[in-house]
Amino acid sequence: MNYDAKIDTVHSTDVEITNDGEMTQVLDRPAERSRRRLWWILAALAIALAALWFFLRDNKDESAMAGAGATQIPVVSVTAPGRTSIAGEIVGNGSIAARREMPVGVAGEGGQVVSVLVDAGDWVRKGQPLAVVDRSVQVQQAASLAGQVEVAQANARIAQANLDRASRLVERGFISKADIDRLTATRDAERARVAVAIAQLAETRARNARLTIVAPDAGLVLARAVEAGQVVTSGSGVLFRIAKGGEMEMVVRLSEDDLAKLSVGVRAEVTPVGPDRAFEGQVWQVSPVVDAADRQGVARIALNYAPGLRPGGFAGARITSGTVVAPRLPESAILSDDKGSFVYIVNKDGRIERRAVRTGLVTADGIAVIEGLSGTERVVLRAGGFLNPGDKVKTRLDGAAATPGTAGSTPQGS
Repeated sequence: MNYDAKIDTVHSTDVEITNDGEMTQVLDRPAERSRRRLWWILAALAIALAALWFFLRDNKDESAMAGAGATQIPVVSVTAPGRTSIAGEIVGNGSIAARREMPVGVAGEGGQVVSVLVDAGDWVRKGQPLAVVDRSVQVQQAASLAGQVEVAQANARIAQANLDRASRLVERGFISKADIDRLTATRDAERARVAVAIAQLAETRARNARLTIVAPDAGLVLARAVEAGQVVTSGSGVLFRIAKGGEMEMVVRLSEDDLAKLSVGVRAEVTPVGPDRAFEGQVWQVSPVVDAADRQGVARIALNYAPGLRPGGFAGARITSGTVVAPRLPESAILSDDKGSFVYIVNKDGRIERRAVRTGLVTADGIAVIEGLSGTERVVLRAGGFLNPGDKVKTRLDGAAATPGTAGSTPQGS
């Protein structure tokens, strides 16, 4: 009876019967299973975290070892430059101008301009009229002087006739010697008046001719500063500007070091702003003086006429400054300090050596090394500032694996 009662009292709870027939109340089995599942999940998570920690530690140790190895033996890019023929080049900027510019103005007393016969951009020949100034008054003056010449010539003829008649009568005693001298003087005076009248007429005609403004030489008209109806005088300034023969030049300012490398006749290439082309020329003048203010001088490059060359325009120039046969290195390979310029080379033992050098021509492709290298050395191209003499290094070609410094490979520039 008691047994049945116990069963009724624990009907909502799981029981467990022991060997001696006693019943033992136990916990609800679903709750127990949930707790066990949670413990298994926590245990699995702990194991996973431990595995991850060991994995990351191993990778960190390997990276540290690799970094330590790289720090101990750095990898550098090297080149064996050899020897090559290097054309020196000096680069400068300046402006285009007429090589020989001829300013043309009024040479005479001037007057009102009747007509202008040329315009900017026209080609003219020597003596060609450019503009004409009114000369109506001057023409009448010249006509008056021409009449005076004729009068003087007539008087001279009369004086000569009187002298001839008197000379025939002096032998008969009708004319004295004194009369002959007087008539001779009169004749000479009339001849002098003729000469004066002719000179005055020639002067007037020359003045009138200067009222036509003409080109002093053949060339290209660069500018026109006069119009018909304008009154001009000798103080009116420049009316036309002409480039003699159409020849142009580039005026470029260079440092005194660059000027010392130039000589008359060297080739140059001029590229003005605008046209997508370069023009060939040559240096025709190197300034004999240097400006004390900025330590620069002027070099002039002669250019033949071309439509793309406009006086006053800006241009760049590349001037040939000589040729040498020497190793050539990029600028990154050449270092300098208070002792001068130097490079780092890798010796046969794979160690860094400092080598003093002297540089020469500078080009777009590199710098010539005229002293200190034979061209067969392995020269460090970059990162030389992080190296010291005696450091152990490995050499590397551009895009290739690193090789020990003692390897007998032929390095190239990277």
